[in-house]
Amino acid sequence: MSRSFLCKTARKTIVIVGHALLRIPPPWKSTLAILALCIVNLQSTVAFVPPLVGAVFTQSEDLLPAAPLKDSNKIASAFFGSLGSFTRIHSKYFPCGTKPNIRIAARSSVPSNEMMEGNLQERRYQIIAAPVCEPMARRLQIQYPERFRFHPTYWGKFPDGTDNIEVGGFQPHNVMAGEHVLFLASFHNNDVTLSQFQVMVMLLQSFIESLTIVLPFYPVGTMERVSKEGQVATANTYAQMFSNLPSCGRPTRLLIYDLHTLQNRFYLHGNSIASLQTTIPILFDEIRQEKIDCVAFPDDGAAKRFAHMFAPLTLELVTCGKTRDGDKRAITVQDGNPKNKRVLIVDDLVQTGGTLYECGVALKALGAASVSAFVAHSVFPNESWKRFSRGGDRSVFEKFWTTNSIPTVTNNLPKEDVFVVLDLLEKIVYDLDFR
Repeated sequence: MSRSFLCKTARKTIVIVGHALLRIPPPWKSTLAILALCIVNLQSTVAFVPPLVGAVFTQSEDLLPAAPLKDSNKIASAFFGSLGSFTRIHSKYFPCGTKPNIRIAARSSVPSNEMMEGNLQERRYQIIAAPVCEPMARRLQIQYPERFRFHPTYWGKFPDGTDNIEVGGFQPHNVMAGEHVLFLASFHNNDVTLSQFQVMVMLLQSFIESLTIVLPFYPVGTMERVSKEGQVATANTYAQMFSNLPSCGRPTRLLIYDLHTLQNRFYLHGNSIASLQTTIPILFDEIRQEKIDCVAFPDDGAAKRFAHMFAPLTLELVTCGKTRDGDKRAITVQDGNPKNKRVLIVDDLVQTGGTLYECGVALKALGAASVSAFVAHSVFPNESWKRFSRGGDRSVFEKFWTTNSIPTVTNNLPKEDVFVVLDLLEKIVYDLDFR
């Protein structure tokens, strides 16, 4: 039997096994890998396998079933991941450019940073976006053309006011079936929320591989409980709607940033799982540039939630809180000393901003050199942000940082003012890959 014939036979076998290993649970991978060695009659010479795999992923001849070059690293990684307990793979076995881009480790070892950087989480996504999220979808496609492809959707209405929606990616050819789909959502009012739920249902019934929903701001996060009978806990209602979305064979991933009450995640069940993330890391560069040396929290809850995230920066931490004197309520500093410090108040969201403003006043009264603010989500109903802009009656902050988690609000903030809008795009890309 010639070496050429053996090489071709091994190529067919390893590609088939490699594709299978990508979809088979880990306990069976090693067994299949050993069977593959027996099939190609390698006579226990394990060192002979790597050259064959190198040939598999570099030769251009079209033997069926052929493996696309873009999948070569995935197949090789899956194949040799199964052999990691049996053999050590050396770079000399691989022709130039064909070595898998992950380091193979023993089963019992903890994944290293190198493995994280080269893992298999960098999926390609087909993007569908709510109208206000389309600019971000286009930027994702421009900045990462090999990973993201945006399909514009027609979000129309019939004369009677009901939805007339045509989702992109299905005409003239269906490019969505079998693909990972990324849905950029914005629930800034009930009308658009229902429209987007209808599209989610349609996508999940269209044979897609997976659905990831990026909903940076969860608008009902503050309504997770009721104080009297008859009130509706809308957080529970939304969770029920997400949990009862159709299944595409795996749970829908719901990516949310700085959810107001973390217990909201446990309302989700069944077909949807919350993936909770934070916006705090994108603030670090701003803190360094502005020489912020103190972080303050408007209440004890915010301190417990966010304080540990600032540990790498070794900043002074201050906690404020509400006190009552009869019918009067006041914000006081309960822990820490802001005197002569450049203080940044941190919270998850702002509505009208009364507490945030009172906290800023209290810190200045105790000798803070300057006071700024950061909130992940600027809700600002009825354009209440105007009170914090220069000349407003709550103009107490040197700078007011926020994110573009609610585009309908942040798109209207004045450019040359105290407001600085931080872009979530890079953070979203990172969080998609590293759960």
